[in-house]
Amino acid sequence: MKKIAALTFVIALVLSCNNDDIYADSDIVGTWKLIQIKANPGGGSVEFRSVESEKIIQFKSDGTLRTNTSLCDPYSDEIRTTGRFSLEDLTITTNCENPNIAKISFQWEDEILVLNFISNEGYSQKFQRLD
Repeated sequence: MKKIAALTFVIALVLSCNNDDIYADSDIVGTWKLIQIKANPGGGSVEFRSVESEKIIQFKSDGTLRTNTSLCDPYSDEIRTTGRFSLEDLTITTNCENPNIAKISFQWEDEILVLNFISNEGYSQKFQRLD
């Protein structure tokens, strides 16, 4: 009977452990603001250009993210996007229906985050850390 009680306790302890903070120590966790866009409508090399924007992405320690505008339509400020991110393959999986935006690759270094969208013309967004 003691073994069953001990086993039940161990199982309850394991099941109660919360794995919500898988990225608690990661530098990407926090709030990021859009500062530049790189878009190539065709015809030559393109560099990032500064933009005035209120677009914010918040990366959470549980591996989820939330925006105050749309990642599904990079030119829209009307739709909110949610999703998950992976530091293993540096991708964001969104709730977008468009398969070209369902997964977005990213990279970050220090205070700068760059999202690279799948696009024939090339489209990227650069964010700066706010917190």
